[in-house]
Amino acid sequence: MKKGLLEYTNNDLENASVETVYNAVLKLTQNKIKETPHVSGERKVYYMSAEFLIGKLLTNNLMNLGIYDEVKDILASHGRSISEIEDFDPEPSLGNGGLGRLAACFLDSIATLGINGEGLGLSYHYGLFKQVFKDHQQTEEKDVWLDKPSWLRPTEHTYPVTIGDTKLQSRMYEIDVLGYNKEKTTLRLFDLESLDEKLVEKGIEFDQEAIDKNLTLFLYPDDSTEKGLRLRFAQQYFMVESGIQYIIETHKEHLDELDKHIVIQINDTHPAMAVLLLIKKLLEHDISFEKAVSIVSSVFAYTNHTILAEALEKWPLAYFEAVDSEMLSILMKLDEVVKKRSTNPNVQLIDKDNLVHMAALSIHFSFSVNGVAALHTDILVNSELKDYADMYPGKFNNKTNGITFRRWLQFSNPSLSQYIEDKIGDGFKKDATELVKLESFINDETVLHDIMDIKQAQKERLKDFLLLSDNVSLDTNSILDIQIKRLHEYKRQQLNLLYIIYMVQKIEKGYKPKRPVTFIFGSKAAPAYTIAKDIIHALLTLSTIIEKDALLSQYIHIIFVENYNVTKAEYLIPACDVSEQISLASKEASGTGNMKLMLNGAITLGTLDGANVEIKDHVGDDNIYIFGEDSDTIITHYENADYVSRDYYNSIPELKDAVDYLVSETMLAEGNKVNLERLYNELLNKDWFMTFIDFEDYVKVKDQMFEDYEDKLKWAKMSLMNIANAGFFSSDRTIADYNKDIWKV
Repeated sequence: MKKGLLEYTNNDLENASVETVYNAVLKLTQNKIKETPHVSGERKVYYMSAEFLIGKLLTNNLMNLGIYDEVKDILASHGRSISEIEDFDPEPSLGNGGLGRLAACFLDSIATLGINGEGLGLSYHYGLFKQVFKDHQQTEEKDVWLDKPSWLRPTEHTYPVTIGDTKLQSRMYEIDVLGYNKEKTTLRLFDLESLDEKLVEKGIEFDQEAIDKNLTLFLYPDDSTEKGLRLRFAQQYFMVESGIQYIIETHKEHLDELDKHIVIQINDTHPAMAVLLLIKKLLEHDISFEKAVSIVSSVFAYTNHTILAEALEKWPLAYFEAVDSEMLSILMKLDEVVKKRSTNPNVQLIDKDNLVHMAALSIHFSFSVNGVAALHTDILVNSELKDYADMYPGKFNNKTNGITFRRWLQFSNPSLSQYIEDKIGDGFKKDATELVKLESFINDETVLHDIMDIKQAQKERLKDFLLLSDNVSLDTNSILDIQIKRLHEYKRQQLNLLYIIYMVQKIEKGYKPKRPVTFIFGSKAAPAYTIAKDIIHALLTLSTIIEKDALLSQYIHIIFVENYNVTKAEYLIPACDVSEQISLASKEASGTGNMKLMLNGAITLGTLDGANVEIKDHVGDDNIYIFGEDSDTIITHYENADYVSRDYYNSIPELKDAVDYLVSETMLAEGNKVNLERLYNELLNKDWFMTFIDFEDYVKVKDQMFEDYEDKLKWAKMSLMNIANAGFFSSDRTIADYNKDIWKV
């Protein structure tokens, strides 16, 4: 190995540039990967997703190959640090949030468990966008990642794709995904051959109508305009058409019994057009419509990730007609099939407004529909999708999400991982449930102190990182209260904002906290999501006000990390004390950040929503902080339309004071009047995701949490119990369940 590194750097490892050393390590690693066997089997699963947020791959690949320490030592012996090579490694901009990170975890577990499966998606040149803060506002720029050597490699596979009258060509690219057991799988990504990066002008603006040049520029093009909506539809079509052509090419010998050879798992409704396009391809191979429908209905499985109406995609019938008239013809035939099955308007494929419901397409013509947490699936079956569940008894099932423990513990927190290994052995790396052995140390004060010392060391590591990445200084003696997730009103970053204002106002009245608190946020708001951007503006404005105030800055810090991504998560998560999981009950399907944070010893502050419910079941009531109304209560409020935010505002003085502060002279002097007043009016007159309903309980429980932090032994026990009981939330367990109950590969 040393010989190879020297050879690739012309025997000058000491003086070679960082890029040269990186390329040498990259080449060495890729050669090792070539020797790694690919997962195989007679039956195959294709995991089709619009996002694969895989993060940096170098360290993960070195670790899974078992050569990380050897490479690190060789570099060190020549005066080189592996960290400079890790920093140079580009982070692929192939996803945004939990949906994409989950897909990445699943591929890791598919390879680790030796399941014959691959990922299918798109190769985005600029991802979602690069978030840049200017004047307390989010602005968007290109997130460039393909300007360096990367793990993405082109193949000879190309496919013709016709969208309307426009003839395009798709090329397939590959990224190897290594499992922990020395097998690998492949992430196959399709790109537009005629893409023109010069199309992007200021920020992320580009000609949305030039589909022959723009289809793979960005993930989720802005859908606030008709042009943007049509582009997003065309992008999904391009992804699915490319993927289906690859599948047909691969399995052309078995098309008349395709369901015996493959499963296609569609990750949310973005790839739902695959149902239509696979039928289209089967018809082209002289398979009857009835048989094609039967085959397809036994090939597809659908994962539902949300009950939010905005994410349950509905597309105008005219879009199908404009893109592919044959696809439209198939859609109309399927509509007739559905009408014969049921006259219930709630389950129709095409509604009275000529909108095509992609969730309906996914449910009617699949053999499995799964939610991603016990509560979420329960809501789907008994409320949101009840008519479908009644129509197809046995089709719905739950698969609680999971995370790759190797990445979020062994890779992100090696000191904690090594400490655990010293105490209970290394079996937890393959079987995460072995972490429960840590419970035997619950009364061992030496271990408890060691756990807290590791946490403190991670805070110091985060401090160094944030100084370089964001030019901010972290108080490592403060409580780190972290909320890292997509910016959306249902995730309720605005509730956290109101708590910080409440804390500001308490301090101004003479209250002195026992310890400073650093509130850390990391999230992007969709470019057209005005209120989400207003929340970011309010937090950045408040941060500056606190920073300038001699009294407040002793006790409160707000850090909003810019352009939050997997790399930043790998530093933030191991250092976290308080894990903010405060979505409105019934709205978060699962969450996976909550799992990563508990694994690293953070304590959850959350509602009984998503996987928080199962986290509570595993750690016990004494090792989690739960607040707020339950999902049944919230769902009833929506059904009765009886929630009035102003009633809470008028009856809770601390809430009124906090909300009024948003448009106070202090905030208006530092921030933008339009942003602040719009957020104020939205909360006061609408508050669709019921921020106010949980405010009092949130304040009470969070105050208690900060008090409890001062009892270090008690806190360390809670931390240990969270780590010990995180094993259930392994993506290895999730994927094993998918395979046992759905894929049967």
